[in-house]
Amino acid sequence: MSAADLRKAILHAGLSVPSGHFGYEDFDTRFDYAKELGLRYMICSSVPESLGNSADGFKSAADQYDAWGKKAQQMGMQFGFHNHNTEFQSYGGMTGIEILLKNTDPHFVQWQMDCYWVAEAGQSPAAMLLKYPGRITTLHLKDRKAGVPVSVEPGPQSAHFTEVGTGTLNWKKILPLAKKEGVRYMFVEQDITELPPLESLKISYDNIQKLLQ
Repeated sequence: MSAADLRKAILHAGLSVPSGHFGYEDFDTRFDYAKELGLRYMICSSVPESLGNSADGFKSAADQYDAWGKKAQQMGMQFGFHNHNTEFQSYGGMTGIEILLKNTDPHFVQWQMDCYWVAEAGQSPAAMLLKYPGRITTLHLKDRKAGVPVSVEPGPQSAHFTEVGTGTLNWKKILPLAKKEGVRYMFVEQDITELPPLESLKISYDNIQKLLQ
C-alpha cells in the first residue's frame, strides 16, 4: 500500500500514526515513505543477526544509526531503534544495548524500549528508564508470563507473551516512571496472542487505563 493510501486509511479509522518500524536491510530506502506517512518516529526494528553477534558488529550498527538519525532529523523526524532480548548478550564486558547507546549521539538516536524483551533478558525496564534518561521517548508494552526462565537467546523459547497487566512486569512502577522520564508514546505490541487479537488488545487497553489513573 502506498504511504498516501495507508495514511488515508489510518486517519479514516480515527487513528494516528506517530511511529513506524522499518527493517535494517532496506531502511535507507524508506525515508520518503515514512515522511509521507506522517511519522514522528522512524524506528529500526532490530540489528540484523550478521551484526548483532559481536562488539564490532554493534559498533558498526551504531555508526549506521547515527547516520540515519541525522537524515531523519533533516526530514523532520526522529530516528530510534527497537530492542529484543539478544541485545543484552555481553561482549567483552558490555552488552549490545550498552554498546549501541554509548556509541550513538543522543541528539540523533533514541531507544524505543520494548519492556517485555528487557524483562525476558532478566533486566528491569524501570532500571533502564533511570539509567538512560532522555534516551527513551517511546515504549513497547507487553507482559510476561510467570514461572518461565529468562533468556538472551532468540527463538520460540523466549516467547512468553501475555496481555499487559496479567503478567509479571511491574507496570505500577514502569508507567509512572515513563511519564516522569518524558516518554511520549506507548504502544501495545504483543507478538503472539492466545485470544483473538482484538480481545487481547481490549484486556491490555483496559488494564493500562486503570494503571494510569
